[in-house]
Amino acid sequence: MFDLAVSVLTLPVLVPMDINIDPNSDGLPGIAQLRTIVGAIMTVGLILSVLALIVSAIVWGFGANSSNPHLAGRGKIGVLVSCGAAVICGASVTLINFFWNVGQQV
Repeated sequence: MFDLAVSVLTLPVLVPMDINIDPNSDGLPGIAQLRTIVGAIMTVGLILSVLALIVSAIVWGFGANSSNPHLAGRGKIGVLVSCGAAVICGASVTLINFFWNVGQQV
């Protein structure tokens, strides 16, 4: 009984081998086209954010000038949401790279 307990405690610990995998930009066909499409979508997102900012500012102005607090509040929220969408579209590559680097250090 004692030999079994000692043998269980002395089992070697298996350490996984060092695995190093980096993103491969040549692995699949169409990666360059996919990057072009993603860049175009980012541009469309930024343009739509500017359009939403303009519309929201107009709604905010109409709401404030017509003494309609609900409309003014909706315009303010629209301005904040459109600015947040523009920040996310503009900083998406930087955010992904930051979290990729954080994930590599884990």
